[in-house]
Amino acid sequence: MVRKVGRRLVVIVGLLLGALLPVGAAAQAAPKVPAGVSIAGDGLAEPLRLRAETDPDRVAAVIEQVNWLGRATPSRALPAEDLGPKYTVVVFAADVAKETYDLFPLAKGGPRAYRPAKQPDLRRVSAGWFLGRLNMAEALRAVGVPLAEKAGTVTGGIGGGERVATTEDEALDPGQDLDQLFGDLQRLLLLNAGVIVVITAGLAGIALLVRRRTR
Repeated sequence: MVRKVGRRLVVIVGLLLGALLPVGAAAQAAPKVPAGVSIAGDGLAEPLRLRAETDPDRVAAVIEQVNWLGRATPSRALPAEDLGPKYTVVVFAADVAKETYDLFPLAKGGPRAYRPAKQPDLRRVSAGWFLGRLNMAEALRAVGVPLAEKAGTVTGGIGGGERVATTEDEALDPGQDLDQLFGDLQRLLLLNAGVIVVITAGLAGIALLVRRRTR
């Protein structure tokens, strides 16, 4: 009787692990893509509007430039003459504007991003300047922004590349990548802790059932 119950216990634990762990992995790997974005700025007679249902790849490419700013370390602001062309990105949920950011892909020393304190959905966040992704200019060109190329600033293609910093102050801020890494690690640990709690509760219930049947 005890051996039979033990085999059942092993099967149940295996089912719990198989059901819960893929769910946790999917939660980490499948972020929700907003309904669309608009881009306004130099060279655009009217805002460029992209919808997720018709242009999911281009919407995702724009969102990639701004979706990590909440975890990034703010950078110093540049003088206006060093910023270059400005492009304002608005993120939509359905047809409602939710977030806005200003992108400066050709800024001196590398791309910059600015997050205004006042957002379209009336929530307030901390305003701040950030070092942008190295592929910002290429990503904006790929979605249809008529952006002139700036020689000698970025090498490599979309998804990679290396910025050539001209001074020590223009070098990349390592805190940006560390903050993103720690944020991802914290979410992973919390998710795993939740899975462990569920499994522990299940095992406790099974152990109680086994004790009652073996008395």
